[in-house]
Amino acid sequence: MKRVVSVSLGSSKRDHKVETEILGEKYTIERRGTDGDMAKAVAVIQALDGKVDAFGLGGTDLYIYAGEKRYVIREAAQIARAAQHTPIVDGSGLKNTLERKVIAYLKSELGMVFDNVPVLMVCGADRFGMAQALVQSGARLTCGDLMFALGLPIPLRSLKSLDMVAKILAPIVCQLPFKYLYPTGSKQEKTVPRYSRYYHEADIIAGDFHFIKKYMPDNLTGKTILTNTVTKEDVELLRGRGVKQLITTTPELNGRSFGTNVMEAVLVAAAGKRPEQMTPADYEDLLDRIGFKPRVEIL
Repeated sequence: MKRVVSVSLGSSKRDHKVETEILGEKYTIERRGTDGDMAKAVAVIQALDGKVDAFGLGGTDLYIYAGEKRYVIREAAQIARAAQHTPIVDGSGLKNTLERKVIAYLKSELGMVFDNVPVLMVCGADRFGMAQALVQSGARLTCGDLMFALGLPIPLRSLKSLDMVAKILAPIVCQLPFKYLYPTGSKQEKTVPRYSRYYHEADIIAGDFHFIKKYMPDNLTGKTILTNTVTKEDVELLRGRGVKQLITTTPELNGRSFGTNVMEAVLVAAAGKRPEQMTPADYEDLLDRIGFKPRVEIL
């Protein structure tokens, strides 16, 4: 049996463990939150290093992408270095393939129409593949990177502006403590509405669920949420706010949609390769063979 463990800076209240079978092999897939404690995350990885098949790193990203350039987030790299033997991934390798395929799947298999549909992506730099696929499908995209990550009241209305801002800020931002950029630990449990106008303008609210949850307004009647990493409690929260439809880019496993870092770790374990050896074609091939499909739920 293969074992995949996601070590997250997020809340331990969201921990989950499932057993499943993928391509004829049994897996245990587990998420362990460390409540924003970096030292604890390092300790968990060191204790399991060499004893599991792949690590996911959650509650943070290892990289910020700006165009073709990749910047390493300093604090996340410190955590990742604790894994000396077991591969560790943050989901960014998968986002660029899986989340493009999800938009294509929603159009071709479910008949979703994106033409001229207003979409709020809470952080486009985190999911450039999805942002690009949405624009190519005709969506009117607003990215909230400056608003939700940095608190600046400036919406980004095009991929060009997103790319320009990412190139300017990425080298600086990746040196900052991650807690200033992204909700970690108990902050993931709190919601403080911010820039509600942009939530209300959009028909689809997309991107990282913790960003969506942290800043969402009380009323989201009729909206579609396109994200992943949701628990049963999150689904009830969205239902209570009036959300019409929930789509997660990762499949549901025993009532839970894990993060892309978890699913990327599963694919790396299945391929038996180091992350640096994995190509987009490898991810595409495995996704096709496994037949991962997004979760679509009317609330």
